[in-house]
Amino acid sequence: MGVLGLYAGEPGFFDAEEMKLLDELAGDISFALDHIEKSNRLDYLAYYDAGTGIANRQLLLERLDQRIRIAAEQKARLALAILDVERFKNINDTFGRQAGDQLLKALADRFVKFHGEPDRVGRVLGDQFGIIIPEVRSDDEVARRVERKLKECVGVPVPLGESELRISARVGVALYPEDGADADALFRNAEAALKRAKATGERYLFYTQQMTERVGEKLALENQLRQALEKEQFVLHYQPKVDTATRRIEGVEALIRWKSPDRGLVPPMQFIPLLEETGLILEVGAWALRRAALDHKRWSELGLNAPRIAVNVSAIQLRQRDFVESVRNALGGGSTGIDLEITESLIMEDLQASTKKLEAVRLLGANIAMDDFGTGYSSLAYLAKLPVQELKIDRSFIITMLENPHAMTLVSTIISMAHSLKLKVVAEGVETEDQAKELERLGCDQMQGYLFSKPVDFDKITVLLGKREGGKRVTPGMLAKTHRAPHRKRANIRGRTR
Repeated sequence: MGVLGLYAGEPGFFDAEEMKLLDELAGDISFALDHIEKSNRLDYLAYYDAGTGIANRQLLLERLDQRIRIAAEQKARLALAILDVERFKNINDTFGRQAGDQLLKALADRFVKFHGEPDRVGRVLGDQFGIIIPEVRSDDEVARRVERKLKECVGVPVPLGESELRISARVGVALYPEDGADADALFRNAEAALKRAKATGERYLFYTQQMTERVGEKLALENQLRQALEKEQFVLHYQPKVDTATRRIEGVEALIRWKSPDRGLVPPMQFIPLLEETGLILEVGAWALRRAALDHKRWSELGLNAPRIAVNVSAIQLRQRDFVESVRNALGGGSTGIDLEITESLIMEDLQASTKKLEAVRLLGANIAMDDFGTGYSSLAYLAKLPVQELKIDRSFIITMLENPHAMTLVSTIISMAHSLKLKVVAEGVETEDQAKELERLGCDQMQGYLFSKPVDFDKITVLLGKREGGKRVTPGMLAKTHRAPHRKRANIRGRTR
């Protein structure tokens, strides 16, 4: 609404003819303003949904096209999810169209709040919403984000007057570039996936059936891992680290295993990458520290000279702001014979922050070992600055050093360099007596590998520790022959080979 005002200081200043012109001018201006308002309204309705205030199908398609161009330049992936509210017609028929409109507005507000970016959400048809999911790293990541969206946006009852309405939805998902190279193709395929989801009763489906099956299996495994943590199905196995000269156990490394009631002892490479991907490694890593501390205490209570236990730390754990506090809590305030193993590349991701955290952990009484040394920077310049007491030579060099002169030179150089910095050196993956003898000749301090023992459970490692108390060297015959395994990849808590 607008007002046009003209003022004159004298009564009757405007004559009849002028008043007529002014009335016509006011009418013209009013008409123009009304035309502008209607034009703006039409422009708005061309791109926005009147009922929810979010983008309509046309605008979302344009925004999707822009996102696809960016993804193409960055060689990235993105996903389009189309969500359909189930039994929406019944809601309209039962509660009235006004209640249906309120429901759609509430859902639109939740989607916008959930994503934090209004330009990623649109109402594409009646009771259907389109949602752009950019920067997709993996297919199962998309599935988890869709699951979370369904739980937080759709799974929460919607207030309607004095009552609450519980709803459900189906979702179809298409991925760029696999399921479409442009916005129209991606839309069509997401709608096709939604149609199939509605027909089959699935909560969500990918456009490619094989992808749906693979992601479903992975999410099922993720759920089993969460239950495994709750039901204490994870166990620690221990692999001894022996003195190179005496072959007596000087320490052990804790390696996590999953003892599934359905699958048996699950190989680490089948579940550890998923623990890291989902963030469950934070809880499992903290559990491993607590379990190792308790096992160290049990050995002492049995009258054994308990060796220090090395526990691997994942990248996700070290990156946490409260990393030091989480280690302190897991260990009950002190190291209690626990050391930490961290990969060289992980430390170098943020050298300053890593150094500060590791120095704080050292004050708790834990030693720090640099794992897989030789595969990353291997620089004296930074190594001298780090609070590290031990280097572990990566097994890839140990298993090839007798045949590869370059690997032999590298192993010899690492040992000499570490000793010059007063660091202990441990060789990983020792599998033959010839390797062990050569490492002894080079002055390596400790060895770890299948030549001495594969990772074994608490009871079996306790037997070995008891024999150590008797002054016996660790030999392959100390464990049952079934403990000797042929050469194959083995994985620690991060899923890396041993």
